[in-house]
Amino acid sequence: MEKNIKYFLIRLSFGILLISVVFAEPETTDSTTDSVIQEDSAAAETTPEPKNNETSESLENENTAPVVKEKTVNTADNQDLPNEIDAEKTLGAAVETKIEAQKEAVKSQNTIDQLTDETRDMVQEYRNAIRKTDSLSSYNQQLAKLVKQQKISLSSIQRQLENAEETKRSIVPFINKMIGTLEKFVRLDLPFLLDERRQRISTLKQIVNFPDITLPDKYRRVMEAYQIEIEYGRTIEAYNDTITVDGKEYTVEILRVGRLLMTFQTSDGELSGIWNKHSKAWRKLPSEYNRSINQGLLIAKKQAPPELIKLPVTAAGKKL
Repeated sequence: MEKNIKYFLIRLSFGILLISVVFAEPETTDSTTDSVIQEDSAAAETTPEPKNNETSESLENENTAPVVKEKTVNTADNQDLPNEIDAEKTLGAAVETKIEAQKEAVKSQNTIDQLTDETRDMVQEYRNAIRKTDSLSSYNQQLAKLVKQQKISLSSIQRQLENAEETKRSIVPFINKMIGTLEKFVRLDLPFLLDERRQRISTLKQIVNFPDITLPDKYRRVMEAYQIEIEYGRTIEAYNDTITVDGKEYTVEILRVGRLLMTFQTSDGELSGIWNKHSKAWRKLPSEYNRSINQGLLIAKKQAPPELIKLPVTAAGKKL
């Protein structure tokens, strides 16, 4: 906006200058004419008066003289007119040259402004690129640390896989050994729930030979069987079974107290007995234990609240 105002003021000043020059020329011409007429008048006044004849001639001459002088003046004006035209043309050419120069200056300034804006944008882009470069450099350094750590972890995992292969080769014999140990333990343990426990061991032997079952699943099944056997040692249980006592079969209720002892009682409550670990057979108990065993059966079946009862226990190294 300021550039346009300056340009307008320059053009206005040149216009005023041109107008002043154009209007100043006629005044000069008039002053020149007036000076010529005044000179003629002075000459006429200084000329001596002639006689009659001379007076008439002189009058004629006077009448004709101003005409000639006016023609002379007009001829001078005509001679000055081309000079004025040339001056106007020169001034107009100068003005046009100045205007063209101003236009070129405006164009140059616009070009400079455009280049300045482009330079500013390029500097800003350069600064942004520097910031991005710094950020990417920091990010790459962090990634390098992560890659290094992952390589270490990968090496550790590779070693674990190698160890796992060795473990896998040794785990199958170990599982078979665990099943054999459990089978032997059931055979030497108190004879409770024998059918259920033997069936569990038989299922484990079959699972070991199944290719569709993964090795971890096989190991889990074996550990579950061990956990069940461990739970038997912490619980009491009552269930019905048929046993042989002194060569005679009885349908009785079995009371198991952990792995500490097993007793039985007939349904009428008249006969009670205990499993002898040494002889591996059932033996009768005196009738004084009938009430205690009956109370233990009620507690095991949750038909009576827990209480302290008297039951026979075989001492270590002694036979019942």
